[in-house]
Amino acid sequence: MSSSAVLLLNLGSPDSPSVPDVKRYLREFLNDGRVIDRPANAFLRWALVNGIIIPFRAKNSAHAYSTVWTAEGSPLVVTSRHSQARLQAKISLPVELAMNYGKPSIPDVLRRLVTQGIDRVLLFPQYPHYAMSSWETVVAKVHREAAKLAPDLKIECVQPYYGDADYIDALVASARPYLSQPHDHLLFSYHGIPVRHLTKADSSGAHCQLAADCCNTCSPAHATCYKAQVTRTTRLFAQKAGLDPKKWSVAFQSRLVGEPWISPYTDYELKRLPGLGKKRLLVITPAFVTDCLETLEEIRVRGAEDFLAAGGESFRHIPCLNDQPVWIDFLERRVRLWQSNGV
Repeated sequence: MSSSAVLLLNLGSPDSPSVPDVKRYLREFLNDGRVIDRPANAFLRWALVNGIIIPFRAKNSAHAYSTVWTAEGSPLVVTSRHSQARLQAKISLPVELAMNYGKPSIPDVLRRLVTQGIDRVLLFPQYPHYAMSSWETVVAKVHREAAKLAPDLKIECVQPYYGDADYIDALVASARPYLSQPHDHLLFSYHGIPVRHLTKADSSGAHCQLAADCCNTCSPAHATCYKAQVTRTTRLFAQKAGLDPKKWSVAFQSRLVGEPWISPYTDYELKRLPGLGKKRLLVITPAFVTDCLETLEEIRVRGAEDFLAAGGESFRHIPCLNDQPVWIDFLERRVRLWQSNGV
């Protein structure tokens, strides 16, 4: 008889905010060829990451992690474990959690599942949108590790749910208490990716950045187009929440220097909006299911400082879905759908 389990997947975190632990984490993260894929030459890419990027970033990153670290540990890992426990309380299938980088590691969790006699697994990436550097790389890593550890393991995967009505409902419900408060503007801040990754993901080679209004023009390319997917999430959210078109906009955060990334950039927008009379700002970060360094430090701390220094009067970050009941309900519904009908 087949024995099934659910595997929640997220990005990961250092073991601690110490510089050595952050270096170790960055080494694993940034040496992923789907995260930093240039130069094409593997040795040159290794030299860039390990000789320039990590030495330059490690100390600053460690300081940033120290500002959000909790008594329980990394906010991302702690909240992800809470979600795992709350989903486990609602379903009978075993629910496991693994991180693409750091702990709990994908190989360790797969070994545990196989030891328990599991032969069928539902992967549930905690990424609503497809991107080569997030959704694709964690799913590919599970398949790669499973091929070595348990070749007979049957793996199925929840596809990006950026336009799923239940997901949009959960997102809007979690934001309602903030949207009901006086504000001048809502900024949707999504994680950025290089523009080059958009065109690389377009297998047709004839749509992304080429067709007029490509993100809103129906195309099979949207199945792997991050920008088209976040555009749809935003549009559906705005419709469901009844937002005034003049009171919201979209920006992208967390870029690296060296090549064009999707714009406009969040840090630029935070400094620009007060001059347009947008003094009371709400920021929502729908690319992230779980609050993490990019939301807690980059947006809630540095973003707020930038906005207020530019003349803003109030700044509120709408928390991610985290382990809120509406999110756990969404996870449960998708798991039960898989049990009855398949992914």
